[in-house]
Amino acid sequence: MLGNGELIGKLQMSWDELLNHGDEPFDISFPPVRDVHPSLTLKIAVVHVCDNQDGALSNSLLDSKIARDTDAGHARFVEYVTSENVSHLNAAVEHFQLVLDQCPVNHPDRATALTNLAWARLKGFIRNDLEDIDVTTSLFRDALALRPEHHLDYSSSLFNLTEALTWRYNKKGTTADIREAAHLYRELLPLCPNGTYLRSIAVGENGVDYMIDECNNLPIDSSDEGIQFQRVVLELCPLSHQLRHNALHRLSAAVQARFKQCGNIDDIDETIQLRRETVSLCPEGHADCDSYLALSLVSRFDHQGKPNDLDEAISLYEEALRLCPVGHESRDSSLDNLGGALVARFNTRGDIDDITRAVSLRREALTLRPSGHPRRDTTLNNLALALDIRYDKLHVIGDLNEAINQYRESLQLKQLDHPERHVTLRNLSSALCSRSIQTQENEDVDEAITLCQESLALLSSLHPDRYFSYMRLQEAYLSRYKILHHPADLSLAIDKFRLALQHPTQGFPQRIVGAYNWIVATEQHGHGSALEAYSTFFELLDAHLATRSSPTSRREAAASFHYARTLPVDAASCAIRCDNLPHAIELVEQGRGQQWSLASRLRTPVEDLESAHPTLAHNYLELSKLISNAAQNNSATITNRAAADWAETEYRRLTRQWEAVVAEIRDIRAFSRFLLPPLYEGLQAAARQGPVIILIASEYSCSAIIVPPSGDPHHVPLPSVTLVELTNLKDRFARAIRHARIMGPKVPRNDLIVLLRTVWDTIMLPIVNVLQHGLQLKFLSRIWLCPTATFTSIPLHAAHPFKTNADGSKEPCLEDLYICSYTPTLSALVRSRQLMKKRVAPSFVTIGQGQPGAGKGKELLAVDSELELVHKLVPVTANRTTISGDAATRAGALEALQQNTWVHLACHGKQDRTQPYHSHFVMRDEHLTLLDIMERDIPHAEFAFLSACHTAVGDEETPDEVIHLAAGLQFSGFKSVIGTLWEVDDSVAKHVVEAFYKNMFKDLEDGGAMDCTKAAWALNRATHSVKTKVPLEQRMVFVHIGV
Repeated sequence: MLGNGELIGKLQMSWDELLNHGDEPFDISFPPVRDVHPSLTLKIAVVHVCDNQDGALSNSLLDSKIARDTDAGHARFVEYVTSENVSHLNAAVEHFQLVLDQCPVNHPDRATALTNLAWARLKGFIRNDLEDIDVTTSLFRDALALRPEHHLDYSSSLFNLTEALTWRYNKKGTTADIREAAHLYRELLPLCPNGTYLRSIAVGENGVDYMIDECNNLPIDSSDEGIQFQRVVLELCPLSHQLRHNALHRLSAAVQARFKQCGNIDDIDETIQLRRETVSLCPEGHADCDSYLALSLVSRFDHQGKPNDLDEAISLYEEALRLCPVGHESRDSSLDNLGGALVARFNTRGDIDDITRAVSLRREALTLRPSGHPRRDTTLNNLALALDIRYDKLHVIGDLNEAINQYRESLQLKQLDHPERHVTLRNLSSALCSRSIQTQENEDVDEAITLCQESLALLSSLHPDRYFSYMRLQEAYLSRYKILHHPADLSLAIDKFRLALQHPTQGFPQRIVGAYNWIVATEQHGHGSALEAYSTFFELLDAHLATRSSPTSRREAAASFHYARTLPVDAASCAIRCDNLPHAIELVEQGRGQQWSLASRLRTPVEDLESAHPTLAHNYLELSKLISNAAQNNSATITNRAAADWAETEYRRLTRQWEAVVAEIRDIRAFSRFLLPPLYEGLQAAARQGPVIILIASEYSCSAIIVPPSGDPHHVPLPSVTLVELTNLKDRFARAIRHARIMGPKVPRNDLIVLLRTVWDTIMLPIVNVLQHGLQLKFLSRIWLCPTATFTSIPLHAAHPFKTNADGSKEPCLEDLYICSYTPTLSALVRSRQLMKKRVAPSFVTIGQGQPGAGKGKELLAVDSELELVHKLVPVTANRTTISGDAATRAGALEALQQNTWVHLACHGKQDRTQPYHSHFVMRDEHLTLLDIMERDIPHAEFAFLSACHTAVGDEETPDEVIHLAAGLQFSGFKSVIGTLWEVDDSVAKHVVEAFYKNMFKDLEDGGAMDCTKAAWALNRATHSVKTKVPLEQRMVFVHIGV
């Protein structure tokens, strides 16, 4: 009723004209204002004051007085606006104040009275005719409080308060005012549709744009509150907004700063997402945008270890440097940045050209930052770091001395409160330790310890960089121990290892490296924490690999720690030396089976959990399904980098929910070990049907551990074998097998005979002695071989003495004594046995591809006859089908694997030794890969015969993981698998195949059932029966894996 006091037009109308409208509402229009056509809707009402209602009469008179005073105030205010005469302003304020005094707290017009007074005061403040803005702001705030969210004037009250806050910030510079204005604008703009007068004055350079511009000039605030404020500012800048670029930059800078302080991976992911959008909005040739994105990618690489991030960062830095030629003001930064990324790549890949170029780039950067330059200290530290790292590689003492001098100069230039002072302190400490190793002088080490302690004192308790300071401090204590040999220094170094590796805000890759260094230190100096160090390494690596969404990315992540590939067997060797055989088994199992255990965790049977806690089991299964689906659509298949980042973030979100449910399950006493690495008691279930022999090949010792069906494990030292000799034996086997391929079938395989005799004498005979005399194992009992490291490349099952006794009898070989099988891990065998409970009616499919097509291998002439042979030998009681020729496609083979319980596959097989998940069977169209097989969960599957080459050969980079086609089929659900160690000659393989199936099914005529657990025995009988038909290497090539 009282209006807001802004003059938009004048109107004259007689009483008669008004009264002619009767009691119907009518509109009055005014000339356009800001391209908006204002109007009023009026309705005439007659007030009766002659009905003896004194209260009503009094209120009516009061309302009339309020109206007159308000009109007078508006009149004076309009005069002030047009004449700028302060006396008119004072009169207006006086009238509006009088109106406010007549509108107590509960009066319906109090909000309007507050607004009128506030607007007059604000106008006077803007024109410097009034000094007090605080009272004005309070008046607007009180008015807003009286107009709830759905009030007609709620939006205008929001705008009024933003105006007051913005002007107060303009005059006083109080950050809280502009921040509050931003929050109010975020609420206001959705309430102002396009085309309304309020929106026309709220947006634009004098409204929200001015506020955004001022917000973008505030200092970067990385606190949670500051980041939330920057998010509000970004919301006020829609996609096409001219200020969105600045808002993106500032939010990304704040989030990156918080990541640097807190180490939360979500922050660096968000930073990269924001900076990708910033780059998309930058004009072409804008080096800074590329550099900021590259900086974030390097930060994520340091935290997560993804090589794609580093490669992309280097490309961006290279482009930024190209855009900054000699003389460009930003060339120094571009040189320094690219140098840092090359240092990171050198640390990962070891290419000496990278570190050489990094030094060169940073030398040039230093010349562009002479004495007095504000960032000279940073470049001094960075160049020193590059020289320091090059010294570690090339051991040129000049690099180290120059690095120390530059670290010292950098430290002198840094104030005590410099945010990066802790970095230079720890870097100088490390360089001094390196020099102490050369000079054997304790002074450098003592200074290094002091520097590290100072570095730690500068950092908050959860700062990610505390990890590096702890690591440099342990380096200093360890250096002093090497000089003075005081046990206390070694203990202090170990304590710092623990603190560093437990530091939660540092990424897994750095902590994994730290754990490896801890292992090296304990092995070198004989410290008692060695087993703890090994366990810590495996736990950290497991947690790191769990962040990867696909088997391929997990393997790549594991392979990046190539120097640690022997740790599973080294850990077992350490536990053996500590006389702790159960722990040795646990460690080698945990270290060797991480790829398979991480892949299988989503397929863990939960029948017991479903019975006891059905809701929890349901939540676990549903999240497992979501994660599995996310993994199959993982970022490795996405070419768009931004989309790949989003997919990884989504995968991590689901994983966190899944981990929370797993933690809830473990809180239940009966499920406290749910999905944790199994203990010896659980692993011993693998030996239920016969002992499992784990062969350990470590630089510290080579030995075997026999896991019996019950009781304690047995240790079998192999004193005649060293790791070097095993490696030589492996290479000799490879040469002998290659040579045998070109020999005639009747030519004696003398080289192989010599090698198999060596395997018998030095490896298997000591084990057989324990089996026979220690375990009293019966003749032709089942045994399982679980080789590790180099042992995986040696045909242990074929060990043979090739010796004739004095009485003319032949000394029995291993397969004369026992029925041999292999298992990739003990857990794999346990899992296969558990799945044996889920048996269905047997169905048998033969899949063959003898004509793979151009470029996919030679034609296999015997495939069709082999399929026909197998089809005839399979019992008629089984549902038998054959897929071959054009029908033997990737999709056809996958469907057949999923729909049948028994499979015979005859085709080319290819083991990819560098990318084992790309190992494949050659089909008519596309390859049937190991990854394809692993993605299928076929719990009812039972047996697979892989009559193809290289189906049971492992991986060069991670040999202990046993990633091959036969293991993949076992993982997908096949409990019993026949695979091959090398190339199969299909012309003679059919003899083994025929003998195998005849033995496999010979009892079925009497009404027996098809039993996949007979496969090992059937293969044993088959290879014995074809000795005169099949050369030695083609008998040895087939191995049994599983139950």
